[in-house]
Amino acid sequence: MIKFAGQCLLAAVLFTAGAAGGDQFKLPDLGQGGSSLFSPEQEHRLGRAWLRKFRSQVPTLDDPLLHDYLENLIYRLVSHSELQDRRLQLVVVDNPVLNAFAVPGGVIGVHSGLLLYAHSEAELATVLAHEIAHLSQRHFSRGVERQQQQQPWTMAGMLAGLVLIATTGSSAGMAALSAAQAATLESQLRFSRSNEQEADRIGMQILAAAGLDPHAAPAMFERMLAASRRASQVPEFLRTHPLTENRISDTRSRARKYPRQVRPETLSFHLMRARVQVHHADTPVQAVSEFRGELEGQSLSREAALYGLVLALQDSGQSAEARREIQRLLDFHPNQLEYLITSAAIEVDAGDAQAAVQNLANVLKLHPGNHALTMAYAHALQQNGQAHIAEQVLLGQSRLRPEDSGLWYLLAEVSGLSGNIAGLHRARAEYFMLNGVLDEAGRQLEYALRLSRDHRSSALISQRMKDLEELRSQMEL
Repeated sequence: MIKFAGQCLLAAVLFTAGAAGGDQFKLPDLGQGGSSLFSPEQEHRLGRAWLRKFRSQVPTLDDPLLHDYLENLIYRLVSHSELQDRRLQLVVVDNPVLNAFAVPGGVIGVHSGLLLYAHSEAELATVLAHEIAHLSQRHFSRGVERQQQQQPWTMAGMLAGLVLIATTGSSAGMAALSAAQAATLESQLRFSRSNEQEADRIGMQILAAAGLDPHAAPAMFERMLAASRRASQVPEFLRTHPLTENRISDTRSRARKYPRQVRPETLSFHLMRARVQVHHADTPVQAVSEFRGELEGQSLSREAALYGLVLALQDSGQSAEARREIQRLLDFHPNQLEYLITSAAIEVDAGDAQAAVQNLANVLKLHPGNHALTMAYAHALQQNGQAHIAEQVLLGQSRLRPEDSGLWYLLAEVSGLSGNIAGLHRARAEYFMLNGVLDEAGRQLEYALRLSRDHRSSALISQRMKDLEELRSQMEL
C-alpha cells in the first residue's frame, strides 16, 4: 500500500517554504507555482533533499544483503514499468510495522516489517509495484494545483508529522499536526483515491510483466486487511487509504484476467525474511526457539527456517552449532551468496578471520563488485588486522555506491585503523552528508583539509565543501 500521505505532505513543504520561514527546512526552488507539473529533474532534487532530512531523524537498517535484494527486485519491476527517470534511491526503515512509501524523485522506502507480512516474493512485489506505479504516473505533480489551494502549514508541524507517519505507521503522525492541518491532509487524500485505483491497476500490469504472480496482489491486500482487523490500532496507511472489500474484489477480478501459472518460490525472499525475523526478535535466544519451532512444525520455507536458526545461533554466541548448520546449507547450495557471507561472518566471530578473508576473496573473483560480498570482505579484512587493504577495497566500492551511508561508516573506521586520519574525516563527512547532519559534515571536512598533504586531496575536499554549501541552500538544519 503506497504511503501517498508522504507525497501530499511533501507537496506542502514546497508550497509553504516561504510562509514557514526559510531557516527551518529549505528545499530547492522548483519553479513557478503556476506550473501544473514539475520536471523530473526538479522532482529528483526535491526527493534527495527530503531523503537527507528523513535519514537524519529515522532509524534505517544497514544490511547490505537485504538492501541488495530489495534493490534488485525494485529494478526488476521498474524495467517493466513506464517510469522514465530511473535514478532510484532505496531507504530501508528499521521498523517492524507493515508500511512502505514513495517520494517524488525516485525515493522508495520499505519498512523492514513489510517482509514479515508478505508470504512470498510476489506479495512483497505487489506493494513495490504499487509504489512504482505512483511514481511512473507522477501522481505528485498531477496533484500540485490542488495543493496550492490548501491552507499553508507550519514546517515544524509538517516535518514532525511526516517523520512519525513514515516511521511508526500509526496515527501518532496525524496527532503531531493541528486539527486544521489534519483536515487539509484528509482532503488531499480523498483527492488521491483515484490515484490509488490507477496504481492498483498499473501495479498489477508491472507485476505480471516482470514474471510474478498477479494473483498475489489480492492475497497480499487480504493479508493487510486481516492484519488491520487484528491490530489494536489501525495502521496509518490503512486509516488514510482505506483498503475495502470492494477494492480487494476489484483486484481479484483483475487478477483473473491473467492465467494461473506454477511459479517456483524464490529462496532469496525467504532468506531475507528470516534475516528480518532474527533482527526484530526480542532476544537471540527467543529467535532460536522460534526457528526450532518452525523446523519441527510448519514453515513457509524449511531451508530459510534453518538459515534463520543459523543467524540466531550466531547472535546468541553459539558459533560451533551455527557453523555446523551453515555447512548443512552449503552442502545443498554451495554457491548461495547468503550462505557464503554468513559462513564468513561465523568464522570471524569464532576468531578465524583469515579463513573468512580467503573464502570471500575467492567468491569475489566470481562476483566482482557485488556490494554485499564486498562489504563482508572489507569487514573480514578489518577483523584480520588488514585495515589498509580494507580501506582500498571500500574506496573502490565507494565509486560504485557513493550514496551508501553504511559503506562510508565502515570506511571511516578502517581509515582510522590504517592511520589515514584525513581519510577518516573525509569518510565521516560523506556519511554525515548522506544523513542530513550538515554541520558535523562541515566540521569533518575542515579537519580533513587541515590534515591534507597534497594539492589534489585539498582540491577534492574544497569541492566537497562547495557541494556542502549547495546542500545547505536546499536544506537548513
